[in-house]
Amino acid sequence: MYLQFSICKFLKFQLVHRCINTWIITQALDGINEKLNEVSGAQSDCTIYRVHRHLRNLNPKAYEPEVIAIGPYHRHNNNSNNNNNNSEHLKMMEGHKLRYLKQLLGPNDPLNDVKRYVAAVSRVEAEARRCYADLPETLTPAEFIQMLVLDGCFIVQLVRKFKSVMLRERNDPIFQKNWMINSLQRELMLFENQLPFFVLCELYDLIEKPYQHSRFWQLLFNFFISLYPGKGSKQMPIVHPRQVKHLLDFLHQSWLPPPRCSGGGNRHEVIIPGKKLGFISSATRLKESNVKFENRPEGNTLFDVRFEEGAMIMAPLTIEDRTEAFLRNLIAYEQYFEHNQNNFVTDYVKFLDCVVDSSTDVEILSRRGIIDNWLGDEGKVAEMVNKLGDSVAGPGSSIVYGEMFEDVHRHCGKRKNKWMANLRRNYLYSPWAIVSVAVGLVLHLFLQSRKRCLLYYRLFEGCWKSILSRAQVEMLKN
Repeated sequence: MYLQFSICKFLKFQLVHRCINTWIITQALDGINEKLNEVSGAQSDCTIYRVHRHLRNLNPKAYEPEVIAIGPYHRHNNNSNNNNNNSEHLKMMEGHKLRYLKQLLGPNDPLNDVKRYVAAVSRVEAEARRCYADLPETLTPAEFIQMLVLDGCFIVQLVRKFKSVMLRERNDPIFQKNWMINSLQRELMLFENQLPFFVLCELYDLIEKPYQHSRFWQLLFNFFISLYPGKGSKQMPIVHPRQVKHLLDFLHQSWLPPPRCSGGGNRHEVIIPGKKLGFISSATRLKESNVKFENRPEGNTLFDVRFEEGAMIMAPLTIEDRTEAFLRNLIAYEQYFEHNQNNFVTDYVKFLDCVVDSSTDVEILSRRGIIDNWLGDEGKVAEMVNKLGDSVAGPGSSIVYGEMFEDVHRHCGKRKNKWMANLRRNYLYSPWAIVSVAVGLVLHLFLQSRKRCLLYYRLFEGCWKSILSRAQVEMLKN
């Protein structure tokens, strides 16, 4: 009897345990399926992301606005990385947004104009919401539409005023201070400070003549042109508004080099198994190996770097206070491209990080007119370039300059250039070393000359004695 009771108790325990396990497994599966359904397709329409922590930690200020917040990420201090002081400065610009919106409203029926803007944005509100990868849950549809209208109208009116002096008020503080325009140019292109481009086009169609998007391209290009640190294509291709994701993408497409400007080859031609083509020596080392640096301002673009007959030909690069933020945000944007397509900024920064390793390298390139240093200190430029290099992936075989790197390696590997590099590195590295080499060379020439003189003297002496002895013999015979 006791044995039967024990067996029944054991079987009951096993049944309960199995039921609990089944219930736990079912709950886990339901939870995973629910999360998969939420994620499925959610990222396909996203075009505006947060900057990855790895990139942000290298220089947080390069990605954060200090004057104006556009979009939801830095609105009301939603970004945990944003400090309170910056938040107060960002709130000050909200009044300017309202003032610019008021200037766009007609004097007869301003409320109707506001309704038109709100109605146009509300039609694309759901699509615009899907563009953000990390939209705050507390942002209601009404607040989201209000934000798009205020931010979008401000941007459109700002670029219109920048082009036309007639639209500016006499007491407009934004155009009374040059630093304000410079700051707005920098901050309206920040990766986290963006609106969907089609929202701007919807508002522009209501403010100006509808579907005149080529003029809108020109207004934007004219506003941002001073940000470019070097020559690009500098013309916006005629595309549909839906083919432009946001203002940073607009700048990226405007700077996109033509296919022939690929550093001597295209991305697929330079992939050579077993070889790492993503690295060359610094400008100092290359100069030691008989590599010359030439500035070709009439070249195609900043990215058209070539190596011809022992000379590296580069276009001028201007480095100023906004350059690092400009390049960093473009690099962050290129991280989201598929299959490394059009990563021309990332590739150029990889190349620049190879060539610039110290202030001496910056000095070499500045002397040749390749780097236009507005920071004043070569050390700061070198530090900036090296930190930029930390934000991109390491050497790889797919860098667009890989074929040119191979040409440089072949040039530096020649015996004559190796000998010159060794001579300059080991014997011509300082004025005293040059003096010692010169003294040694003079001493060597002197000793060689002395040996030759002694040799000639001995030969001449032997010949003279032979002639004298023959003369004496002849005299005795006579």
